[in-house]
Amino acid sequence: MKIICVAKNYAAHAAEFDAVVPEKPVYFLKPDSALLIRNQPFFYPDFSNNVHYELELVVRISRLGKNIQPRFACKYYSQVALGIDFTARDLQAEAKKNGNPWAVSKGFDNSAVVSNFVELDQIGKPVNDLKFKLLKNGEQVQTGDTSQMLFGVDELICDISQYMTLKTGDYLFTGTPAGVGAVQIGDVLEGFLEDMPLLKCRVK
Repeated sequence: MKIICVAKNYAAHAAEFDAVVPEKPVYFLKPDSALLIRNQPFFYPDFSNNVHYELELVVRISRLGKNIQPRFACKYYSQVALGIDFTARDLQAEAKKNGNPWAVSKGFDNSAVVSNFVELDQIGKPVNDLKFKLLKNGEQVQTGDTSQMLFGVDELICDISQYMTLKTGDYLFTGTPAGVGAVQIGDVLEGFLEDMPLLKCRVK
C-alpha cells in the first residue's frame, strides 16, 4: 500500500509558511512503515527537536485505477478518516536549505497517524463538504473544511492516477489547513470529523 500526501492544498496553510500557492497538486509519499493506527501513542523521535502535527482528511482507495476520468473518480472511495502528518520540521528545513529532498522529515516511522475509517454514507455529507478539527491538550488548534481545498478529492484522484496506479488500500492524505504547530512529550492530540471523535494520539 502507498501513503500519498498532498502538500499545500489549503491556501491559508501555504501562507503561514510564506509558500507559493501551487497551480497544480504537489505530492510526496510516506512508506508503509510510517503508519500508526488504533490510537497507539506516538514516541517522539530522538533525531528531531521540532516535530509538528498536521491534521488532514484521509481517503482510502477502494479499487484499482489508472488514468481515472473525472466522472468515475467518486467510485474509487467510500470511506474517510482523520490523519496526522507528523513532520520533523528541523530536518525538513535543513534539507530545503541545502537543496536536498526532505523525505526523511516526513517519512520516518509512525509519522502517519490514521484513525478508524467511516463510511461517507454514515456521515451523510459529501467529501467536499466536511469539517474537521484538532485539539491539543483540550485546546482547539486546527480547523478544516474540505470545501476550501485547492484541489478536491476527485480532482486529486484523477491527477495522481496519471502518474501512478492507485491500488486498493492506498491512503490519500488530502492536505492540512492552517494552524500547524509543535508537539512535546506529554501532549494529547484529538481529532474530530463533523464533531465525531475519531482520533486520539498521545505523545510519549
